[in-house]
Amino acid sequence: MASAGLQFFAFMLALFGVFGDITATLLPNWKVNADVGSNIITAITQMQGLWMDCTWYSTGMFSCTLKYSVLSLPVYIQTARTTMVLSCILSALGICIATVGMKCTKLGGDADSKSHTCFAGGVFFILAGVFGLVPTSWYTREIISNFMDQTIPESSKHEPGGAVYIGFISAGFLLIAGVIFCTSCFKKQQGAWIYPPKQQHLPSTPQENHAGYNLKDYV
Repeated sequence: MASAGLQFFAFMLALFGVFGDITATLLPNWKVNADVGSNIITAITQMQGLWMDCTWYSTGMFSCTLKYSVLSLPVYIQTARTTMVLSCILSALGICIATVGMKCTKLGGDADSKSHTCFAGGVFFILAGVFGLVPTSWYTREIISNFMDQTIPESSKHEPGGAVYIGFISAGFLLIAGVIFCTSCFKKQQGAWIYPPKQQHLPSTPQENHAGYNLKDYV
């Protein structure tokens, strides 16, 4: 029962991770730059994401521009696009597989089949977490290095946006869920290795009876 509850907790973490992964992939605020002019009315906030760049004006206007050209983008943005999409796909597949392998569900066949299915779901979650952690870390590194560069003007410097933090948290949820699924599936088998079943010895009464018959033949 404790293992089933732990798997359910890991499944909820994975759900939050999947939703966070998709949200971080679509949000346009991976990096934010706030420019304030001489007049407070002209204050604008520029946001850049994986798929579009948006500008928010203090007057309430909001405009976005899609990034149509892939080859013109920096390498870290191209990599972030690919890995985040892979993370979303792997985490969604992990949800489907883990649902079949969980002990609280009636899918997946016998206990051994559910155990292997549960382990496969955990592997998918771990891979999704790694694929989600790589682009967020690389993107954050590029933002920090550009921010510390003295040759770049202040107006061109950015700070990490909310999408980066959501990506970090989602990747952590997926990694934790994957580790829990992988470790909870084989507890029963590990216990069987530690405490192997005792071998039953056959009684030796037939030999004793046979010996007794030989003695009677000599009498």
